[in-house]
Amino acid sequence: MKFEFAVIGGGVSGFCAAVAAARHGVKTALIQDRPVLGGNASSEIRMHICGADRHGSVEEARETGIIEELQLKNRARNPQHSFSVQDSVFWEMAEFQDNLTLFLNATVTDVKTENGKIIAVSAYQMTTEKHLDIRADYFADCTGDGTIALKAGVPFASGTESRDVFGEENAPEIGSGCTMGSSVMFIARDTGKNCPFVAPDWAYKFTEDDLKYRGHSYTGSGYWWIEYGGDKLNTIDDAEKIRDELIKIVFGIWDHIKNTDKAAANYALDWFNFLPGKRESRRLKGAYVLTENDVRKTKSHFDDIAYGGWKMDVHVPGGIKAADKEPTTYYETDGIYGIPYRCLYSEICPNLWVGGRAISVSHMAYGSTRVMGTCGVVGQAIGCAVSTAKKYNVNNYGIIEHIEELQQTLLREDCYIPGVKNEDPSDFAKKCKIVSENKDASRVVDGYSRNEKSAVHRCDLSPDETIELLFPEKRKVKEILLKFDSDLSHELTITISEYVKSRQQDFPPSLAKRFELIGLSDGKEVYKFTENNNFLRLRTFYPDVEMDTLRIRITESYKNKKAGLYEIRLY
Repeated sequence: MKFEFAVIGGGVSGFCAAVAAARHGVKTALIQDRPVLGGNASSEIRMHICGADRHGSVEEARETGIIEELQLKNRARNPQHSFSVQDSVFWEMAEFQDNLTLFLNATVTDVKTENGKIIAVSAYQMTTEKHLDIRADYFADCTGDGTIALKAGVPFASGTESRDVFGEENAPEIGSGCTMGSSVMFIARDTGKNCPFVAPDWAYKFTEDDLKYRGHSYTGSGYWWIEYGGDKLNTIDDAEKIRDELIKIVFGIWDHIKNTDKAAANYALDWFNFLPGKRESRRLKGAYVLTENDVRKTKSHFDDIAYGGWKMDVHVPGGIKAADKEPTTYYETDGIYGIPYRCLYSEICPNLWVGGRAISVSHMAYGSTRVMGTCGVVGQAIGCAVSTAKKYNVNNYGIIEHIEELQQTLLREDCYIPGVKNEDPSDFAKKCKIVSENKDASRVVDGYSRNEKSAVHRCDLSPDETIELLFPEKRKVKEILLKFDSDLSHELTITISEYVKSRQQDFPPSLAKRFELIGLSDGKEVYKFTENNNFLRLRTFYPDVEMDTLRIRITESYKNKKAGLYEIRLY
């Protein structure tokens, strides 16, 4: 089969890359070796999506774009926090996306190169017993392990750099081959009655002293620190051994909790992931290496295409084996930092991009960039970059000549890049006269789609207020784009953690639920759209009608008296 773009790896980053490219008309294949999409966020592992908002503790920091669309769709369909239902949202967005062909249960076994470029990948789909030869012009390695790029001859790093390699203050004096390990989590169910648990004889035994640095007051689910590997056991080479050890560990942890904590008396072990969640393996040696210095100083780069903000969260190698150490060390940042496009490729393979946790960063910076919210916005940047590469017939490094256009494309699609505002010359909303009862109405064309620190860019509209955009001249409107307020300061991700659930709202309270758009020409209505059940932040409409005025009115939000609107664009 022949495509224009092939994405290998259907975790959050690969999913976003494939959907983004397909929406730009790029014929795309998404190849995933599991039966579900989402990677660590799937029902197989059930890790909640973390990002720069740090579980809602950093204002206006949650990632937007495709990852926000996914989470809002999931919240609307899945208030019960079912990871299996979220699997269906991932699947739906890929399966029914034009220009996107989804291959599940397909493992890439070989990479074919020619003159330094990848020309095809071979995969085996076990459900159909088919061998697939998938050819494409461009490829993205979103496997997490950099498997495709490695087979194509791209250089990688792994382990921990010493302090002097990048001049990182918190890196160790002596480097090593150690990485962070892999984890298994569990869920226990309240049976309503006392139920005993007798551990199998192969389960490990744990004492309070073994867990003195690992909080385990029982809450019904746990724990990210059930982690193993990364020291003597390599997270790729020894993945099967690590899984076996983690199963012994999780049963031992549950045995200790169940038989020492009275709060667990009525609980029975209900689920744990047989597929461990992997944190770290290889990292691309790309055109730029993001380091602790970029992350801590919240540095911006001329080619930023995404951002991060999670603390540098560096887990101890060996995981629970290192019982005498804290399971992780957090290194603070000053806020949100930019991720440059140059972290996503190596010129050694000019038609390949690397996404997800394997982008070009140091081990220290990796502690922040590896989380799935960050991986998602990086993935969307890759998908849009491939569209740009196709448009100009350039390789991955040729995008640098078109970086401003790529940045503007990402902003249009509701991604956020620190320090970059809407300067899209095709958007004529900025040339319109704004008429409204609301004194803040001009904010909808100020070029920003979220608040930044002390700068407010949102207009809060009451049901009796309208905003009118008066065009300089009559013209045909092909596209109307609205960006509402979905409360980027609060947690949205589904989770098995009772603590994370407790920090959430039912639905973003200031998000517009009901609204109407009216297009006028010489005072006469020529276009009308009424929405009574909106649940998305980004909405796009295609009236293809000649008009000279656009009026918007938001008649109801989900909870607040006013609904927030950040941006109106017209094309």
